[in-house]
Amino acid sequence: MAHCVTLVQLSISCDHLIDKDIGSKSDPLCVLLQDVGGGNWAELGRTERVRNCSSPQFSKTLQLEYHFETVQKLRFGIYDIDNKTLDLGDDDFLGGAECSLGQIVSSQTLTLPLMLKPGKPAGQGTIMVSAQELKDNRVVTMEVEARNLDKKDFLGKSDPFLEFFRQGDGKWHLTYRSEVIKNNLNPTWKRFSVPLQHFCGGDSSTPIQVRCSDYDSDGSHDLIGTFYTSLAQLQAVPVEFECIHPEKQQKKKNYKNSGTVRVKICQVETEYSFLDYVMGGCQINFTVGIDFTGSNGDPSSPDSLHYLSPTGVNEYLTALWSVGSVVQDYDTDKLFPAFGFGAQVPPDWQVSHEFALNFNPSNPYCAGVQGIVDAYRQALPQQYFVLLLLTDGAVTDVEATCEAVVCASNLPMSVIIVGVGSADFEAMEQLDADGGPLRTRSGQAAARDIVQFVPYRRFQNAPREALAQTVLAEVPTQLVSYFKAQGWAPFKPLPPPAKGTA
Repeated sequence: MAHCVTLVQLSISCDHLIDKDIGSKSDPLCVLLQDVGGGNWAELGRTERVRNCSSPQFSKTLQLEYHFETVQKLRFGIYDIDNKTLDLGDDDFLGGAECSLGQIVSSQTLTLPLMLKPGKPAGQGTIMVSAQELKDNRVVTMEVEARNLDKKDFLGKSDPFLEFFRQGDGKWHLTYRSEVIKNNLNPTWKRFSVPLQHFCGGDSSTPIQVRCSDYDSDGSHDLIGTFYTSLAQLQAVPVEFECIHPEKQQKKKNYKNSGTVRVKICQVETEYSFLDYVMGGCQINFTVGIDFTGSNGDPSSPDSLHYLSPTGVNEYLTALWSVGSVVQDYDTDKLFPAFGFGAQVPPDWQVSHEFALNFNPSNPYCAGVQGIVDAYRQALPQQYFVLLLLTDGAVTDVEATCEAVVCASNLPMSVIIVGVGSADFEAMEQLDADGGPLRTRSGQAAARDIVQFVPYRRFQNAPREALAQTVLAEVPTQLVSYFKAQGWAPFKPLPPPAKGTA
């Protein structure tokens, strides 16, 4: 699997920092942290301290790896440094900001307000961050051929291939190996490209050794010849080099060469990276299509792939959040068209192979990934469950029952208990929790009141509807409290099927 990994450096400046020093301006420093999961942040680096400045431009850049396929959450903290200790706990906090690395690289310059804490701005303070890819994106592109190479195989010619080495640290480092051309003394190898830094360290005068060998399947390749050059010489195309076999040169007086290698093309080109395009303003437009065909099952059934669990998620939503949270950083307006296919949709309730997920065909755009999630949920039925328990006995394990009710308080359900007979239902009254939140033995409180208990004997002589009115009285409030806690608004009703529609 290919991953977009490269090194970027961040340039940071601030404006209108608050002053913490008496009689002078602050001495700010910026610290960069990255979210490493589990609520933990790891420090990646710090800028220098700028003395007496409320609008600093930090000269020290901060470097980190960039991964396109993940959301890299960053936190910038600005501190007024008045001592020489590394601990920031005794320094004044001037404000902080959080964003993703994707937001930075997709902006020319990202400007964020500095906050002392959530909801409390650090005056008029702002932080400006820009990114630059640390990469020499030049490549050496070459096309090479050889003529009149020595025959090395007893029953054939030679199977030649080339190897290029650069000199460094007193050693020869392999930078490129060509393909093998079978049974050919006059081969032309495929055009190839090698990063300039890898090929010669970015220095056109670095010594280069080229070896031409005869391939053997057992790895005991036979040297045909070698020559020494540099990138500067290779660029003087067309240029020809004699392949010299050192032992033959020493032994044979009339030895001339073991063939010649001719460089037809050698040019240094710029190979653009993903970040070159993104930082150049390329927008990545995100479009979503969701499968509603019958193979997914009835969305109201727990067996369906579209069924929303009590926590409000399913595999479709999980996948949408996972991918969408990354891609949305690269789209400036955050408006994403979202479509469904394979569902019966209004007004004629025929199967549609393309419909706007928000049921607005003239404007299928959703505001951010959350907007797509909301539209998707609107397309599915909302469900709430009422459990009616009729019993003639009291609770025997109160603690375990309390645990179960507290856990269920996070689910879309209400529990109605009707005590039948003359048993002592005092423990049942405890579950009703009319005097305050129900708690487990460990102190965990129920998220909401979901239990309504009534003893039937109170309604023996009352009208039949009186029992129903009492036990169901709290269900509407309980339903609303659940959906409000989840942040889900009511779905807009869809038009009824047209008359005569099958």
